[in-house]
This record gives sequence, C-alpha cells and structure tokens, in this order.
Amino acid sequence: MRSFSIVFLSAAAVVQSATVYLAGDSTMAATGANDGWGKYLPNFISLPVVNKAMGGRSARSYTREGRFTEIAGLIKSGDYVVIEFGHNDGGSLSTDNGRSDCNPVNNDYSTTCTTTYNGVKETVLTYEKYIANAAKTFKAKGANVIIASQTPNNLWESGTFGYTPGRFVGYAKDAAAEAGVTFADHGIYVASLYKGKGKDVVNSYYPNDHTHTSPAGAETVARAFVLSVDATDNTLKNFITHRK
Repeated sequence: MRSFSIVFLSAAAVVQSATVYLAGDSTMAATGANDGWGKYLPNFISLPVVNKAMGGRSARSYTREGRFTEIAGLIKSGDYVVIEFGHNDGGSLSTDNGRSDCNPVNNDYSTTCTTTYNGVKETVLTYEKYIANAAKTFKAKGANVIIASQTPNNLWESGTFGYTPGRFVGYAKDAAAEAGVTFADHGIYVASLYKGKGKDVVNSYYPNDHTHTSPAGAETVARAFVLSVDATDNTLKNFITHRK
C-alpha cells in the first residue's frame, strides 16, 4: 500500500504568504528617483510590498487608466490593499486636467459630473465613489482593504506648526465606511510626528517643494502609516516589525 504524508500548514504560515499592494500618488510612489513613503514601508512590516502608486494620479485618473483593475487582477484572497489619494483630486472641471473629481452636492457622494477630457466625453464620479468602488472590488476578491487619509504637506512651512485635515480626509473616512473596510488616519499620525520633530527637521524633509519628501521624510511618513494601522483592528498590525 502506498503511504501518504500530509503536511499541515499553520494559519500563520498561510497568512505570511500575503502581499501588500499600494495604490496612490507620488507621495506614496517609488518610481524613478521619487522617495514616496511606500518605498520605505518594507522597513516596518514583514510582508512583501508591491508599490503600484504613480505620480500625478488622482482617484479618478487612477481609475480611468485601469490601475485599480490591474491590482484586482493581481491580488489573491488574504492580500492587503492600501488606497491613499487626495493630493491631485482637487481643482475644477471647468479647466479639466483629467484628475479633478466631481464635488459632492449636499454631501451626496452619488453626484456625477460630465466633462470632456482629451476629446473624450467622461462621466466623473466623486472621490468617495472612486475609492469605495475600488475597495469593494478588492474586498469581493478576498483582499483586506485599508483606505488611508492623505498625507499633509509641510506643516512647518509657515514657521509655526499647524494641521487642519482637508476635505479628502473626511471623504476617505466615508469611503471606508461605505465599502466596509478599514480607515487609517495616516494624516493625523504624520502631523503628530512632525510636531514632535520640530521646524528645522521637518523643513529638511522637503528639499524641493512642500509636498514631496526626502528619503528621511518618506521613512518618517511610512512610520506614521504603521502607527495609524496599529490604532485600528486591521490584521496588518500583526505584521508590524517595529514602530520606531
């Protein structure tokens, strides 16, 4: 009689095979010489990270270009997807740059707008709808989705510290609620770390403008993301290797 050996994998070993996918803009991206925070996330967690963030993108343009769809084709059940946009989502559709979202009317996120971009007529959704729709797609495939609030610009730029969450922070929180996924308030944790580090250190994080960070700044923002996840009940917190 042929003998069979059965190998039992622990739950931890199975989960350990999960991958973290990142969807966002240049503040997260690691393409070319850009030092977005996603480039440094592997320094803080034990799971592999696939950074699909792209500079200059908004929730709308990321959707239109099929980048959410690309991630949906890559993920497997148990993977994590982190979505963070906001820096490129503002502006007016009257001078459409292909990135601006439709503003909700009376807080109605189902509001749509019509525009013509690059000669093509386009129905534009709200930020919340773009993000919630993507999150629902990933969730349906068994992924564990985290919608993060956008990172702030240099909070010491004026010479004194100040942080007021922008409207896209609230939109991100509402998108997470609609999709039934985790909301991580990344922005407020960046603000907390920046306040503690002081003006001179934080100003050094922004060598070119008030949005894009140096490597040291990006690593600080990555740490802030880990701290924001640690404050939730999301299981990604189980893979944090250190918090400092």
